[in-house]
Amino acid sequence: MDQRVFHSSMFLCLLLLITCNNIVLVPQAEARAFFVFGDSLVDNGNNNYLLTTARADAYPYGIDYPTHRATGRFSNGLNIPDIISEQIGSEPTLPYLNPALDGERLLVGANFASAGIGILNDTGIQFINIIRISRQLQYFEQYQQRVSALIGVEQAQRLVNQALVLITLGGNDFVNNYFLVPFSARSRQFALPDYVVYLISEYRKILVRLYELGARRVLVTGTGPLGCVPAELAQHSRNGECAADLQQASALFNPQLVQLVNQLNSEIGSTIFISANAFQSNMDFISNPQAYGFITSKVACCGQGRFNGIGLCTPVSNLCPNRNVYAFWDPFHPSERANRLIVETFMIGDTKYMNPMNLSTIMHLDSRT
Repeated sequence: MDQRVFHSSMFLCLLLLITCNNIVLVPQAEARAFFVFGDSLVDNGNNNYLLTTARADAYPYGIDYPTHRATGRFSNGLNIPDIISEQIGSEPTLPYLNPALDGERLLVGANFASAGIGILNDTGIQFINIIRISRQLQYFEQYQQRVSALIGVEQAQRLVNQALVLITLGGNDFVNNYFLVPFSARSRQFALPDYVVYLISEYRKILVRLYELGARRVLVTGTGPLGCVPAELAQHSRNGECAADLQQASALFNPQLVQLVNQLNSEIGSTIFISANAFQSNMDFISNPQAYGFITSKVACCGQGRFNGIGLCTPVSNLCPNRNVYAFWDPFHPSERANRLIVETFMIGDTKYMNPMNLSTIMHLDSRT
């Protein structure tokens, strides 16, 4: 057996989480599988295997990753799933399309996420070949067949039922669909409030399908403050204020997503879905970057033009020397250090951030069953 897999399958000792004023002891259960669905915020390399422009497989992406090489993560280093894996005592999940994801490595879980996708199938069409959410769910079915062949149907079902699942969707349905161009097809079809209702109705189908496929602990993240990313500041902001229309989109979408999560849990009669307030997690350091050790939350570390928010992060872009003091790595994505702050709220945040409970509480409850 691979030594890393062996060690990750052992019972882990207490995880010590230290916040500014509190020490929280989080008992860790036996390391569980981890599955990831969603977009570029959580993609860790699937798009490397696709003919698409939505890629992060070249320098300076990955500059602070342990190998100092681009991995397909839209980050200078680790992304949100990597850090969650650290916190729950699991090996980082491999991209599902990575040929190395085979044999006992399958038991760690898998990352199905693909940069550019959204809740809707017409989101991200400009990126051409990406793994839309319906396809990600089909791959999850295929994964389960592969694991069943490895350890048997009953054990495979147990592995999936006991796994932690992360799903991050919605941002691209606004940025790369509704607001992509003036008078977009979707903006002509729907007023913004009606579009959000439609998105939520489609998201319901996705979450129900995840449950049908065996997911029993699903962390559902809302959208971040879409109007505050450097790309939007560059296009729509005169003095660094967040873009109002995209902020309104987040303000409409996120409460309805929480409501959906509560409705589904009520219908099922169990706490399956947990909503994470990514908007607030981001706004904490965006609105007061200095309090979190950042020198700016408006200018991206890597980019060009106003706020380093124009175009893509490339080898010829401006590049900051110290990524730890920038909240944003590129025009759209947080730096690794910002990702760590976000995951901290997932782990130990109160009900302002997590509903109905945080990830540490989940780990504690599940360690007793």
